[in-house]
Amino acid sequence: MRSDQTAVPLSYSAPSAIGGVGMGSSAHAVGQSKATGPLLVGATIAMGLMAGLFFAFDVSVMPGLAASDDKTYVTAMQHINKSIENGMFGLVFVGAFAATGVAAWLLHKAGRRQAALWAALATALYVVALMVTMGVNIPLNNQLAAAGDPSQIQDLASVRAHFADSWVPANMLRTALCTGGLLALTRSLVLHGRFTRSGR
Repeated sequence: MRSDQTAVPLSYSAPSAIGGVGMGSSAHAVGQSKATGPLLVGATIAMGLMAGLFFAFDVSVMPGLAASDDKTYVTAMQHINKSIENGMFGLVFVGAFAATGVAAWLLHKAGRRQAALWAALATALYVVALMVTMGVNIPLNNQLAAAGDPSQIQDLASVRAHFADSWVPANMLRTALCTGGLLALTRSLVLHGRFTRSGR
């Protein structure tokens, strides 16, 4: 080394680099932590809306239609199934799954194991509800739509019975699954709040 060169001690430069990494990681973790709370709240609201929608069918829509004649029943369900295919329903229907799943992942990454497990349980319950929807309710909706104009259907009673006998119990199952998901998310939200208040 020449005499006109000044050596930079390792003890001077190394901590700066290490500190920079630590600060960046900490900021990233804080950002994730701040996002987790609102995401959990959104997931809980979306899950509650889905549970409420299915519950409303269980206790009002389907019992009310059950008291009607075959033509009214089929006509009403055809219109309901068509009307529900809108952006707002799609946003909540998909958003409940996406928000719950991402919240569970963020909680897991943050090391909040119990809260993450409850959110993961909610995700699993909603996935089963989606499977019931895709495997039972939607195919029945499509079959009812394919039956055509109720005034032209030869055997309305048979069409109605085929639809109702499977659709109604499947919807009750969706209500139970989404209600379970709502309870699990509520528990996760409580645990997350406790961690946040304790500063951990």
